[in-house]
Amino acid sequence: MEEHDLIIGLKQGNKDIFSYLFTTYYKNLVLFAGNFLPNQEVCEDIVQSVFLKLWADRSRLDIDISLKSYLLKAIRNSCLDEIRHKNIIHQHEAYTLYNNILNDIDTDNYILYSDLNRHLQKALQEMPPVYRSVFEMNRFEGLKYKEIAIQLNVSERTVEVRMGKALELLRRYLKDFLLLAFYGYLKYH
Repeated sequence: MEEHDLIIGLKQGNKDIFSYLFTTYYKNLVLFAGNFLPNQEVCEDIVQSVFLKLWADRSRLDIDISLKSYLLKAIRNSCLDEIRHKNIIHQHEAYTLYNNILNDIDTDNYILYSDLNRHLQKALQEMPPVYRSVFEMNRFEGLKYKEIAIQLNVSERTVEVRMGKALELLRRYLKDFLLLAFYGYLKYH
């Protein structure tokens, strides 16, 4: 039977011609799809989908090249669509995984910051007021030692000594917490 007759018979809904085309081209089309995709089941699904579409659109078929070329082109296009679809899925999975990790880190960082702030406030409350005021003026208000000395009416060297003592006390108060925080940091890096 001529290819032209096969196309006309297919357009008219001849099931025998459709079966003939399926059995004639199926294996070669699956092998051809294998050039694009490594999974044979996916290749078989694509070939079957192309044949289903061929049957569904049979009355509107407009094949101006050979039927085999038409089928090869349809298989190639479907394989490329599958590859694009897989890439989109992989990108989405990577994006989701990355954002989940970031969310976990952000949550852990927030908890860590909150805990640190709570420990710092407790340590500052236990600190002698002369050291605490120098520390707060420098670290929270952003004042330089000279500005603090002027406000407290003390020497700049006194401010340095008080700040040194405040930092020493904070290191001692926060030692255990900072070790735990550092361990938590290492867990993510």
